[in-house]
Amino acid sequence: MSNNYLENAKKLNQGKDGWNYPDPKETDPKEHRRQRFFEILPGALTWATILGMFVFSWFLPTYVAIFILLFDLYWIFRTIYISIFSILAYRKLKRWKKIDWRYRLERIYQGKSLVSEIEKEIKDLTKERLNSKSAKVRKDIKQKIIERRDFLEIAKEDLKNRDKFIDWKEVYHAIMLPNATEGAEIIAPAIEAVFKSNYPKDKIIILLAMEEREDPEKRKIKEKILREKFGDKFFAFISTVHQVQPGEMKCKASNTTYAAKELKKFLEAKKIPLENVLLSNLDCDTQLHPQYLAALTYAFITDPKRLQRAYQPLPMYHNNLWDTIAPVRVIVTGSSFWHMVEAMRPDHMVTFSSHSEPFKTIVDVGYWPVNVISEDSVIFWKGYTFFDGDYEVKPIYLPVSLDAVLGQNYWRTIVNQYKQKRRWAYGIENFPLLARAFLNNKKIGWGCKIKHLFTMLEGHHSWATTSFILAFLGWLPLILGGERFNESVLAHNLPMITRLLMSLAMIGLVVSMFLSFLLMPPRPQKYGKKKYLYMFFQWFLAPIIAPTLGSMPAVDSQTRIMLGKYFGEFWVTEKIRK
Repeated sequence: MSNNYLENAKKLNQGKDGWNYPDPKETDPKEHRRQRFFEILPGALTWATILGMFVFSWFLPTYVAIFILLFDLYWIFRTIYISIFSILAYRKLKRWKKIDWRYRLERIYQGKSLVSEIEKEIKDLTKERLNSKSAKVRKDIKQKIIERRDFLEIAKEDLKNRDKFIDWKEVYHAIMLPNATEGAEIIAPAIEAVFKSNYPKDKIIILLAMEEREDPEKRKIKEKILREKFGDKFFAFISTVHQVQPGEMKCKASNTTYAAKELKKFLEAKKIPLENVLLSNLDCDTQLHPQYLAALTYAFITDPKRLQRAYQPLPMYHNNLWDTIAPVRVIVTGSSFWHMVEAMRPDHMVTFSSHSEPFKTIVDVGYWPVNVISEDSVIFWKGYTFFDGDYEVKPIYLPVSLDAVLGQNYWRTIVNQYKQKRRWAYGIENFPLLARAFLNNKKIGWGCKIKHLFTMLEGHHSWATTSFILAFLGWLPLILGGERFNESVLAHNLPMITRLLMSLAMIGLVVSMFLSFLLMPPRPQKYGKKKYLYMFFQWFLAPIIAPTLGSMPAVDSQTRIMLGKYFGEFWVTEKIRK
């Protein structure tokens, strides 16, 4: 690889005052050795676990049997833990969807008088509820009282920093929609959802980030359709066409970096302060909740450390959930549940898919690395290391709706889902970069460094191995352990005990099934009520789906990185609407 190529990559990734995040293509011998060590580690641990299942079942079947029982107990605990947090997250999501965030945004500036006004409103509403004879009216008033009490609690805390608020009317939202081959029919609903947002349209900028690799005629037609439909509905409608430069990969990260730099030029020409702009980097099929921009603005203007925050909504794959196939529905619904759980413990959160950041922070950290695949999470880690650990994700408990994988036929849909999961699992490429960044940063405490590295490594290791352990390890000692082990009491009881423990762990599947029906978008008229039965029985495919479309893509990605067989470009998920 030429030195000019590497120098250009470093220049493109350079942040404020020459700050740089580690480059995955580093040629410095010391840094390259570190890079390769941390690239090999995740894959090596995964393969050691998979192969160790067979080796230890052969030589040490008794110890493996004990390990199985302990692991099953751990899995029951984890299942209950995830189930509880899933329910709590659902309740919070449901509550946030009922809040008028524009109302809160406008009223929070009243200061201390707001507290007394809300307290009076609660008293008046309580009296009104007691005097009402209508059950429906009492229910509606009760909801208002709950909302006001919630606002009162939040307002008291936020008003402690009243002098550090910024004027919400001066906050602009740049909605970036990176796209490669997606047509106008995919992108238009996303922009339409932005237009329906409960936020002033003269403070919204649409940034259509296109790629040179797309057929020029198709690109022109797409841009023309979208501009004619939405060009005059916002403060600005900007379109860019990214051409891959030396030092860049053909990937989403290089496209977003180019588009963001063009946005910076536009804002400077309009004399709009960068610190007053929130950039939402959305998958081009993302449909925002109507309250998202108002809720996001509220979180931004009330936080004294607003430039040291990223903001993450809850991804739901509802755009075409009824149209896609059962295995995909199970995969994407499980993904949504996981992000709901993560939102309940923000210290574990990392930006994913569609998210928002202060634009000045994006500029200061040097935008997205132009030679990585997983652009959504790496931008968080750049911010975390740039601010020496004083950077975090704030969850916005509102849904954004995306497309689930859907191909031309059943088999193509399965293949595309595998490739998408493999691309998500390729996020382990962040592990060596973060490890190197931590080694070079002396201001972040070792406790925080170890915690984040372990969380990332353990998460990807579990992703790659857990379903295999649950599916196969319970039987391996019986098959490979030999006659002596099979005659033991433990061997005779192992299948019965593991079956019992896994039956208890089914509570997680039951909770997932229940919540999936509560979260499900309305049934399209083209489908009959019988479709609900398919939605129910699809969950019985989970034991097959978990290893094939869950763990296998993760093993695939980790093995590629371990062997140095890197992806050369970002695989764009095929998007089809029925």
